[in-house]
Amino acid sequence: MLSLLKRYRRFLFVSVLLLYPLFAFLVTGRRGREPNLLDRALIGMTSPLQSLLNRVIDSAVGAVNHYVDLRGVRQENDALRLENMQLRAAVQALGEARAENDRLKQLLQYAEKAPGPEIPARVVGVNPVAKLLSVRISSGERQGVFQGMSVVTPDGIVGQVIRTTGGYADVALVTDPQSRVGVRVQRSRARGTAAGAGSGPLKLENMLRTEDVEDGDLIITAGTDGVYPPGLIVGRVANLQKREHGMFQAADIIPAVDTTKLEEVLVVGSPYQEAAPMVEGTR
Repeated sequence: MLSLLKRYRRFLFVSVLLLYPLFAFLVTGRRGREPNLLDRALIGMTSPLQSLLNRVIDSAVGAVNHYVDLRGVRQENDALRLENMQLRAAVQALGEARAENDRLKQLLQYAEKAPGPEIPARVVGVNPVAKLLSVRISSGERQGVFQGMSVVTPDGIVGQVIRTTGGYADVALVTDPQSRVGVRVQRSRARGTAAGAGSGPLKLENMLRTEDVEDGDLIITAGTDGVYPPGLIVGRVANLQKREHGMFQAADIIPAVDTTKLEEVLVVGSPYQEAAPMVEGTR
């Protein structure tokens, strides 16, 4: 018994100090007597401890409330962040749909003005081989696309159909090094050739040194190569070099169409499209 009292003497002492005021209040509270010397001593001794306990309890309660508030704010922030991401995705989708709608409207307006049949198509693939710059489109023989037809956009020429299957076709771009397009200067009607250079601007070739050409002139198709109808936009002259010797002058042609950003195109017939079936029928 004595060992237990020695072991818990501090606890018992503190308990007595804390419980004595309560016991005294219960015994004498109704009579409302003035605290005696012992009461005052005990109150003085226990007040700091009670204040410390109150502060500890208040701090603990405040920490719990703060944690609950922070957890609620964090959950609310997560929900708002998710909603923001969803709204941004919806805005992006609407912006993309609006841009596609604008492109299709321009394509439709061009198709209505252009003579002859036009077959719309989407670019669905890009040839990764640098030796042949080409793209694959979503229209083929079933839609009336055949080898030799030209591919354009409302901004200008794109390339020539070189291979077709049932539902797809491959188009060699005007920037391909093997591409050659008969062109003329719209202002002066001077004729020449637009040659693909693989990347960057096209090259103006076979333009006589005596012809009237200036930087900024609009270059259009001449309709003499059997591929492109006349009058389609090719690009504008840049870096003109008027040589003092030789037969020809040189220049760059900045393409009107950025072939690296194609999405929708039109396939149109070449000037010899009507003659091609007749030649095949004579075989």
